[in-house]
Amino acid sequence: MILKRNVLALALASGLCFTAGIHAAPIDTGAKADGSAASTGATNDQATPASAQQTEQSKKDSKSGDQPKQTEDQQLAKSLSTITVTGFNQGMERSIDYQRYADTIQNVITSADIGGLPDQSIADALTRLPGVSAERIAGQASQINIRGLSGNFIQTTLDGREQPSTSGSNYINFDQYPSELINMATVYKSSQASLVTGGVAGTIALQTANPLNNAQDQTLNVDARGSYNGQAHDVAGANALGYRLSVAYQGKFLDNTLGVGIGVAQMYQPHVAEQFVGEASDGSQYLLNSSPNSPTGYLPQGIQLQQNGGTERRTGYLTTIVWKPTDELQVTGDGFFSKFNNSSFGYGFRSQNFYGNNAQITNPTFSSLGTLIGGTVTSNPTTGIDPRTINPGNPNGSPYGNQFSNETTADNYSATTYVFSGGLNAKWDHDRWHVEADASMSRASSNEINVDTTADPYSGLGTANPQLMPQSVTYALAGRQIGTASFANPGIYTNVNDMGLSRYGVYPYIYHDKMKAFRTSVKYDLPNSSWLSALEAGVYINNHDYAADREVYVYGSEWNTSPVAGQPPLTIPSSAASVTCWKGNFSGLPCFLQLNGPAILAAHGINATPVKNITDQSWSEIQSGSVDEKTRDLFFMGDIDAQVFGHELTGNAGFRVSHQSQYSYGLQQVGNGAGIPITDGNGHTSSDYAPLKVGKSYTDWLPSLNLIYHLTDDDQMRFSAAKVLSRPPIDKMLAGAGSWVSNGQYNVWGGTSPLLDPLRATQYDLGYEHYFDDSSGAVTAGVFFKHIQSFIQSVTYNNYDFAAAGITVPIDTTTGKPYLNGQFQTSYNAQGGDVRGLELAASKNKFLPGIWAGLGVQGNFALTSSTVRNPTNLGGPTTYVGLPGLSKRVASVAVFYDYGPFSARVSGNYRSSFLSDSQIAVSNQLVTFAAETVYDFQASYNITSQLSVVYQMLNLTNEPTRTYFGGNPQQTGTIQYFGRTSYLGLNLKL
Repeated sequence: MILKRNVLALALASGLCFTAGIHAAPIDTGAKADGSAASTGATNDQATPASAQQTEQSKKDSKSGDQPKQTEDQQLAKSLSTITVTGFNQGMERSIDYQRYADTIQNVITSADIGGLPDQSIADALTRLPGVSAERIAGQASQINIRGLSGNFIQTTLDGREQPSTSGSNYINFDQYPSELINMATVYKSSQASLVTGGVAGTIALQTANPLNNAQDQTLNVDARGSYNGQAHDVAGANALGYRLSVAYQGKFLDNTLGVGIGVAQMYQPHVAEQFVGEASDGSQYLLNSSPNSPTGYLPQGIQLQQNGGTERRTGYLTTIVWKPTDELQVTGDGFFSKFNNSSFGYGFRSQNFYGNNAQITNPTFSSLGTLIGGTVTSNPTTGIDPRTINPGNPNGSPYGNQFSNETTADNYSATTYVFSGGLNAKWDHDRWHVEADASMSRASSNEINVDTTADPYSGLGTANPQLMPQSVTYALAGRQIGTASFANPGIYTNVNDMGLSRYGVYPYIYHDKMKAFRTSVKYDLPNSSWLSALEAGVYINNHDYAADREVYVYGSEWNTSPVAGQPPLTIPSSAASVTCWKGNFSGLPCFLQLNGPAILAAHGINATPVKNITDQSWSEIQSGSVDEKTRDLFFMGDIDAQVFGHELTGNAGFRVSHQSQYSYGLQQVGNGAGIPITDGNGHTSSDYAPLKVGKSYTDWLPSLNLIYHLTDDDQMRFSAAKVLSRPPIDKMLAGAGSWVSNGQYNVWGGTSPLLDPLRATQYDLGYEHYFDDSSGAVTAGVFFKHIQSFIQSVTYNNYDFAAAGITVPIDTTTGKPYLNGQFQTSYNAQGGDVRGLELAASKNKFLPGIWAGLGVQGNFALTSSTVRNPTNLGGPTTYVGLPGLSKRVASVAVFYDYGPFSARVSGNYRSSFLSDSQIAVSNQLVTFAAETVYDFQASYNITSQLSVVYQMLNLTNEPTRTYFGGNPQQTGTIQYFGRTSYLGLNLKL
């Protein structure tokens, strides 16, 4: 229960100190349940045998019938207050206690873990939990997967408040959240009525610190670290150095009735990657060349070779003010703000248009699916009829196409994103009554700009009729390794006199995500009941507004095969290009020109200004729009505390009624001047578009049950069951739609639908837990089952009834009647399926004597499977791949050691292959990510009680990210090396 956890947070005072600096070896922050500092008398990092025995006896007494009945919260507070170890051992023991005394199935990371581990964001810390994994985007953990389900199935809150997203969809980019500013993170794997809806996979609850729980009256923490990534030396223009800096202050005033917490955390680091890319197939078979005996095969679009560099800068701020004038009343005002600037470049080659009869392919090599994975690709003849195009429908054939080229690319990307989350919270506790109210506002914004520059070799460059030069590439994919590529005439690609800028495109993606929410709950304790310990009820209101805005600027055309009047290929000044060659693992690949696209345009007096373009880039209007969601929830829950067959039974049971409305506003292309006048950014006006509002509402009853049966003092079994839902991805609910008319039929494209149903599921969990004495370890095992009713997929309907869906069909001017119903390309709720799994976890410390008493181990393993299969033809023929986000096996292991002032930890995270749509070409592509194992290391030494030095290395083995198409490892998608990052720094505590 959210209220239970918040009230408990006041009582714990267990030293979950606000750590806006990463603490290499956190100090002992144990505290009594009343919030005062614990006095253990221990002078080293381990509890004395006597204190350990007293701790264990107190736990046993709390279960004894001779003592007054204690709630799980009170038992947790007592256990936390007895922890005396520090460093990584402290983090493990605290996490064990939170998990042990929770009503739900959950895993916890405390401040001792978050502050003491080498994490760039909170996502890194979360991946150490059972069944939790992350997708590495640009080399760092970003989108979280839980139990085989992607981020769109995960609800995320900060201090109980739903978080908006900078991703443009529902899933949260966790690299937006500095680990230094998060005090605790809980992953709820089972649901309860008081949890905000949205977590079919689970709920991630991030929590900041209460300064009144600080063990000292005044604290100041300063952390400074420099970073180094050696991969930067292989990428021209990349920077190897970065830093992390954080400062935190906490103070208690007015006889501990006023608490103030302020924190700032900044990260600056290089973005470095080298990548070899095999592009997708279009799912069609082609004749490879014009010879009479040409073989047939599935062909990819091409290959890419690219060096990536740039910088990332994130700054986070946190302010908390807590006023507690009496023991019964507490008022908290807090605000979190994080801004992330990402500026990157990508320079190299893109060999394009292997398919579509655009080239002659010889010496082919095919995958087991019959798709080309190697050969020599050569330009078509410049004149004549291509015999491959002769067919009954085209008996005379068509001229040879000339759209193959080894184009030089400069892909520049910039993104500025921010998240704000803040509000006012009040808690009142009087006798048996507990009341909480929270009003909040959260918003996120993302402004991404992709700039795509291409240049090609031309003869007659600068004349009225430049011609694309004949070209050739010989390549071979190597599965999950770096492939090979060579050009027939490599010198032309580094000669500015031969190369001309063909196309320059600017594509902004702008998203705004805003939430205004209010929640309140009332809880009443029942100390004399034989079955229930408390009853709780509450309401939740959230108004969610989402807006997407698209703009575009395009100069010229790729390969100049479709010349745009007044936009010929541009000559390249020598000052706007430099020759760049490959190093390291990529050495031997062809050298290229590193282009400065804006400088090339400026040399020709051209200024690129992206705007909405309703004339020849109408998608910029159609893909802009907004979605309004309104949530109105009511819940009722009872806490269970009873004796059954001589053993204690605890947990909760309840239900949540969730009412949701979703409506989208956009533009529909109706044609024939049947819309309203709309003027775009170029001053062009069209009346072919009409405003559109489409949506629906629904109500769900969501029961939940959590039971814990206490077999012994140290052994317990859990059972959970619930109905849950996640709202549809919000970007999939945009209403905008383009159209075309053919054979008297009106056809609509868009790929989105405001009529989507939520992702509903029924889930069950069963688990066993054994806890060692003195919170020194645990062994847990659990199984889970989820039946998910539907998944969101793209679909094309024929003869679709547009009028029934509220979509206007324009009038056919030749008949005076509406056009006939045609195709509708949209999203829909496809058939769902089952997800089931097994999770095992074990942890132990204090199993060796003497100086080795500080040695500890943690490990977990998850096995997950699903009946869901997704079709894809990106690998050639249609194949069926799994559920996005699902790795069959996920594992994590860590060995840590604390002794006096010294701490060290080495860890490894493994996940088997999984499916994802996070690889982006023109649109998101469904690819398989290969299995990966990432190792991290950290060591620290406390020079004094206030000053420590720390060394960290992330990605020790420089593990690359590897993807492939069609579930076939032979068909390379992307191979990216990001390097290993080292940190060296100091931490000061005053």
